[in-house]
Amino acid sequence: MTASQTLFDKLWTAHEIVRRDDGESLLWVDRHYIHEGSFQAFAQVETRQACVAEPGLTFAVADHYVPTRGSRREIANPEIARMLRTLEDNTAKHGIALFGIDDPRQGIVHVVGPEQGLTLPGLLIVCGDSHTSTHGALGAFAFGIGASQVAHVLITQTIWQRKPKRMRINISGRAMPGVGAKDIVLAIISRIGIGGGSGHAIEFAGEAIRALSIEGRLTLCNMSIEAGARCGLVAPDDVTFRYIKGRPYAPQGSAFDRAVEDWSALRSDQGAAFDHELDLDASGIAPFVTWGTSPEDALPIDASVPDPAREADAARARYVREALDYMGIAPGRKLTDIAIDRVFIGSCTNARIEDLRAAAAVLAGRMSKVPGLVSPGSTSVKRQAQEEGLDRIFRDAGLEWGESGCSMCVGINGDLVPPGERCASTTNRNFRGRQGPLARTHLMSPAMVAAAAVTGRLCDVRPLLAGRKI
Repeated sequence: MTASQTLFDKLWTAHEIVRRDDGESLLWVDRHYIHEGSFQAFAQVETRQACVAEPGLTFAVADHYVPTRGSRREIANPEIARMLRTLEDNTAKHGIALFGIDDPRQGIVHVVGPEQGLTLPGLLIVCGDSHTSTHGALGAFAFGIGASQVAHVLITQTIWQRKPKRMRINISGRAMPGVGAKDIVLAIISRIGIGGGSGHAIEFAGEAIRALSIEGRLTLCNMSIEAGARCGLVAPDDVTFRYIKGRPYAPQGSAFDRAVEDWSALRSDQGAAFDHELDLDASGIAPFVTWGTSPEDALPIDASVPDPAREADAARARYVREALDYMGIAPGRKLTDIAIDRVFIGSCTNARIEDLRAAAAVLAGRMSKVPGLVSPGSTSVKRQAQEEGLDRIFRDAGLEWGESGCSMCVGINGDLVPPGERCASTTNRNFRGRQGPLARTHLMSPAMVAAAAVTGRLCDVRPLLAGRKI
C-alpha cells in the first residue's frame, strides 16, 4: 500500500533528483521564466564562462521596466532603455525565446505563461520574481527565486530547495455577487497574517475555489506569497483543462488527451495529511480593502480602521499608529469615508480579461471622479479587451488606456503614484513607497477599484452592480 499523498507531495516527488544529508533536495526545473532583472544572473554565467543548460526551457518576458504610457520605441529614460536592451542581448546570445516589447505576445510574465500554454499542471516553474506562485493556479509547483539561484538554474536547469510543510485552506460555500478571488485572498491574509503561511506550500480547496475561473485562481495563488507561503496551488480539474486546450505551447490533439489523463491524478489523496488546515466560508466574505502598509491590514468595506488607543498590545498599537500616520488616516475612521486621488487597474494580480470586464461592468456609462490608468496584463489581453469595446468604456469614463506591463505596481518604469496621493489599486502590495515615494496604496478587486473611481472614495461595489451583468 502506498501512503496517501498531498498534491504538493506528488509534485515534489516527481521533481526530486537527490536529497542531501542536510535535508536539501536538488529539483529539476521544467520552466524557467526570466525578465529584465535577470541581468545579474547572466553576468554570473559570463563570469563562470558557462552556458545556458536548457535554453529551450527558458522563456524571457519584458515586463517590469517596460513603459506602459508614451512611446515604447523611443524610450526617454536611458536606464529603462538599457535594461530592455540588456535583456534582448542576453537572450539572443544564449538562444532564449523573448517576448519583447515588439512581440504581440508580450505582457507580464505571470500573465503570459498561462495564456501561452507554457504553464501546465505538474510542472516545476521558477522565476526571479516572488509572485511566481501565481502559476500554481494550474496545478504547477511554482515559486520565486533570487538572482544567484537564477544563475544556478540557467547553468544547471536544477535548484536546491528544502521541502516546505503543507497547508490546506478550504473555502466552502459560494461567494456573493460582487465578491471575487481578490476579496477571498485578502480575507485569508487578514485572518492568518503575512507570516501565517511561512514555510508552507498552500493548497486552496473547497467549493468556492472550484467555482472560481482560472483567472480567479491565478489571483488567489498570486497573493499566497503575501501570506508568507513558499507557493500556492489549486488541483487541476475540468476548468483547468478547458483553459489550457488549444493554447500555443500546450499539448495538441491526442497528446493533450494523454496529458489530461496524467493531470487528472494531480490531486490530494483521500486521507492525505496536512501540517495545518484552515476552513473559511465564502458566503460570509464581503468586499475587502486594505487600510495600512501591509496586505494583512485588510478589512471588509463596511468596517472602520483600527484605533491604536484601543490596542492592548503596545507593539501592535505602535504599528497601527505608524501605519495610519503614513496613510494619512485618522484612527477609527470608517473606510467608506476615505477619499482617493487616483486609481490603477493592472498588475499580475488583476489585469486579465476577466478583471477588465469586472471593472468595465461598474464603469459603463459612468464617469470617474479621479484620474487613473488601466494597464492590461498582456498585449493579447489588450487586443481582446479592445475587440470587446472595454477600452472605450474606460476612456469614456475618463481613465487612461495603457500598454501591457507591470506598470504602476512596482514604480520602476515611470508609472508612479505622486507623493502623498492615495491610490485605489488592484495590485498585490501596499508597502510604503511601493507605487512611488510616499505613495499611499489601498488594495482591492478590479470591481472595487472601479467603484472607488466612480464615487471618489472607498465604497462597497455591490450597490453599483445592481441590475448590471457581471
